[in-house]
Amino acid sequence: MNKRIILQSAQFNLVIKRLCCELIENHDDFSSSVILGLQPRGIYLAQRIVDFIKTHYKVNIQYGTLDATFHRDDFRRQNSPLIPSNTSIDFIIEGKKVVLIDDVLYTGRTIRSGMDAMLAYGRPSKVELLTLIDRRYSRHLPIQPDYTGLSVDTIAKERVAVQWNEIEGKDKVFLYTPE
Repeated sequence: MNKRIILQSAQFNLVIKRLCCELIENHDDFSSSVILGLQPRGIYLAQRIVDFIKTHYKVNIQYGTLDATFHRDDFRRQNSPLIPSNTSIDFIIEGKKVVLIDDVLYTGRTIRSGMDAMLAYGRPSKVELLTLIDRRYSRHLPIQPDYTGLSVDTIAKERVAVQWNEIEGKDKVFLYTPE
């Protein structure tokens, strides 16, 4: 397997800090904004962003995790039963600005299903998308991020993998071609 590292740990953290600064610039004190991390792996980025903003900007943010498993357009095509992740949203998003967060944007289908799942908690006034990695040129749906950590041009057979310290014990993003 051919692997190429596109973000090391130090760069990884700088990108997250930059994304936090962009959010503060656009959402100020988050009094009318909320953050939703998409399960399963967008929650790690969302939690880091929430923690950083709370610590460095002393801002209280309403934060939740959202599972969109059964809102996907392909969930009935699986050979094995799907195991959904937890949704944890203890607030209403009616009239709020929602920042939806995922680690990698590829076809746009996960984001679309996340938006469908989110509507069970109210109708937001605005929805923004933040992704750590944007795999450009591979969309199936017309979805673009408002905040991007890094844009990567890939070919169809290449994959992007994000390693999280919370799961794999290190922060790293790499591009690879499966064998």
